[in-house]
Amino acid sequence: MNAALEADRRLMILRLLAEAPDYRANTYLLASALSSMGHAVGADRLRTDLAWLDEQGLVARETVGGIAIARLSERGADVAAGRAVTPGVRRPTPGE
Repeated sequence: MNAALEADRRLMILRLLAEAPDYRANTYLLASALSSMGHAVGADRLRTDLAWLDEQGLVARETVGGIAIARLSERGADVAAGRAVTPGVRRPTPGE
């Protein structure tokens, strides 16, 4: 169950970034949006997910004024849309 929740949460992060202006969002906005989608996570869990997504080349992280910001990569956009597959990230179903 943990692996399924983790894979779904990672997909949700990518999809949120795909809809964000400039394909970027800070961790506060991501945490709030994830909570409304049924994935209430703490700051440590979110940072860990973003680090993992960064290692996979799906997002890039930066810190501005002490606030962590994630930016979607081209490959991350492909995974979010279901055009590419990355183990550890749930693939969206058709029409989702």
